[in-house]
Amino acid sequence: MSDPQTDSHSSAQVPADGFEAVRAEVQREYATRLAKAEVRIQAAQAGIKLGDGFTDYLDTSKLLDENGNPSAEAIGKALAPLAAAQEPRFAPIAGVGYNRYDPPAVRRPSLDVRKR
Repeated sequence: MSDPQTDSHSSAQVPADGFEAVRAEVQREYATRLAKAEVRIQAAQAGIKLGDGFTDYLDTSKLLDENGNPSAEAIGKALAPLAAAQEPRFAPIAGVGYNRYDPPAVRRPSLDVRKR
């Protein structure tokens, strides 16, 4: 009953009851998708706007921990330079600088005694 079978993606032989081997293959397959999703989530939480296709250029193997799960610490380190680049250089301040204000033209009576 333990006839060796081949895996669909590799030539390595897997035992017939290789539940753990199949599970590990599925986890490897979806680990990159999970890492990319985690990058997008952390970027959105930090207010970082990622360009279209940004996650396609990432080496997701460096964003995974030793168990093959997305590492929040590694993803945070990868997004840190992007967060620093999006911070404003000057504090947003209102009311500073030249603001042209034209009050409505109102005719005021002269207070000069000579014109009374």
